[in-house]
Amino acid sequence: MKTRRMTVAQALVKFLDNQYVEFDGKEYKFVEGVFTIFGHGIVCGLGQALDEDPGSLKVYQGRNEQGMAHAAIAFAKQNNRKKIIACSSSIGPGAANMVTAAATATVNNIPLLLLPGDTFATRQPDPVLQQLEQPYNLTITTNDAFKPVTKYWDRITRPEMLMTAMINAMRVLTDPADTGAVCIALSQDVEGESFDYPEYFFEKRVHRIRRQEPVEDEIKDMVRAITNSKKPLIICGGGVRYSEAGEALVEFCEEFNIPFAETQAGKSAAKSSSKYNLGGIGVTGNLAANTIAKDADLIISIGSRLSDFTTSSKWLFDYEKAKIISINMSRFHAYKMDSIPVVADAKATLELLKDRLVEIGYKSKYENEIARAKEAWDKEMEGLATYRFDENFEPMVKAGDPRTIPEFVKDIGGVITQTSAISLIRDTIDEDAIIVGASGSLPGCLQRMWTTDKVDSYNMEYGYSCMGYEIAGSLGSKLAAPDQEVYAMVGDGSFLMLHSEMVTALQENMKINILLFDNCGFGCINNLEMSNGIGNLATEFRTRDKEGKLYGDLMPIDYAKIAEGYGYKSYTVKTLEELKEALIDAKKETRGVLIDIKVLPKTMTDGYESWWHVGLASTSDKESIKNAYEDKEANRIKARLY
Repeated sequence: MKTRRMTVAQALVKFLDNQYVEFDGKEYKFVEGVFTIFGHGIVCGLGQALDEDPGSLKVYQGRNEQGMAHAAIAFAKQNNRKKIIACSSSIGPGAANMVTAAATATVNNIPLLLLPGDTFATRQPDPVLQQLEQPYNLTITTNDAFKPVTKYWDRITRPEMLMTAMINAMRVLTDPADTGAVCIALSQDVEGESFDYPEYFFEKRVHRIRRQEPVEDEIKDMVRAITNSKKPLIICGGGVRYSEAGEALVEFCEEFNIPFAETQAGKSAAKSSSKYNLGGIGVTGNLAANTIAKDADLIISIGSRLSDFTTSSKWLFDYEKAKIISINMSRFHAYKMDSIPVVADAKATLELLKDRLVEIGYKSKYENEIARAKEAWDKEMEGLATYRFDENFEPMVKAGDPRTIPEFVKDIGGVITQTSAISLIRDTIDEDAIIVGASGSLPGCLQRMWTTDKVDSYNMEYGYSCMGYEIAGSLGSKLAAPDQEVYAMVGDGSFLMLHSEMVTALQENMKINILLFDNCGFGCINNLEMSNGIGNLATEFRTRDKEGKLYGDLMPIDYAKIAEGYGYKSYTVKTLEELKEALIDAKKETRGVLIDIKVLPKTMTDGYESWWHVGLASTSDKESIKNAYEDKEANRIKARLY
């Protein structure tokens, strides 16, 4: 047996450089490179190996470990999980910073390889710099925090362990049913230890992502349920996107006159212009999708986790008559909500199912309901696009402090409504532009309002709804699609939480466009608390008042100056006219752009025929709280229990 003497870190680099995936007969190099912030426990091991011989792996310098890992998630998503960038960090705070990103990847079923440094396997210098010690168990380190948020976890304490650990890491990372974050903790002394690795460990490996077909009994179950239905509705989830099944879905719906609605993860898998595409569904869904959903007698979920936002907390559908079929590569997800489970690939299932239904001549019983629902939503969209500043503020003050909007106009100067801004942006930017988002009220507005016929141009992280993903995610999307314009749709709250990878984008000469919606607060959560009878506490950005409470003046912040300091071209806009001028001018720029959009609070979209189950106080002296709780209880009894 031929061997090659290498350190653990050197062997890891060589192994990663020879991993490939194959999908539908096409081969892709799986590991593009490594994001890193070199620190204690990683720079002298993995850092040395990457410096000496990185092979074809590209090294990216992050600015915040969470940020760089979010960029890696977006990169993998934009590549439909066929390419990844690994992330390495120091042993302590650097590793801990990536825990949030690990959870984000796992919740969204996105492959993310994390390579944090660890303490000494020998324990001889313990406690080393940045080491977390637990007196009751000396084997515990910071990296144990990754266990609950990863799909595979391992720690390398012997050189030989690297081989089985990395084979298992690749097994999980390339598994459509079980992918997510993988953590391989690298004991810092072992990183530099040498071993005679067999040459075959470094041979090119091709991990085949196969299309699992449904078994015959599953096909029969689906055919039986569909033929017994008059008004089925399809939910297009992320599995449709990763299966590249958007076109097959549209053809299926056209053949059988079946409408489909989109989850956040499924949006842009199929063209918005399809007459069967109803748009977003659920809590952040639109009027068309939710109206049709309430009357459907069969729900066909394809590649969806059926989260509370998709099902309106299991309240949206008529469970007295509506059965659910769940097509998913994950057996766990396929069994949710007592569905008829189909454990299979989205595209393969749609193609087989189409053939069977054609044979028996199935057609849904929809007549003009789909067109009517879409027409009603189109009219609503016109209103949202033309929603303007009203001097009386009456339409804007739905829930909240009535002084907020007049105060915002006076102190901040903006008179742009959020919905009109989104509509203008969609009409102005390139048709193939990629938008990235994650949190706040923007995902709701975007799932309802955003339309695109460019496949995979909507990169929304809404499984974990992780604030701070947006700007890092725009970098990851740009790295994956350098020829397309990328726009981060980010609120001021998320911007303040994490925008460090703006610097990395400049370093990589990757132009990203940051559209910052400044409404002086966490507007989405402000709506949530106040619409449920709670006071206006700690959700607007206000100074502390004379009574010691956070009810003082709004805090004006010049975000354009922050971006300018980094080297970005920046704009501050307070009217729609200024926004359009900035968007057009930004297209001419080759460097990064930030547009600080001063957006009126309380001007986002509202719920449409949906309900969200949140925990509310069952006892209170406030009448508003009592009313909110009673309303919740009235809706809760309508929801499915499992």
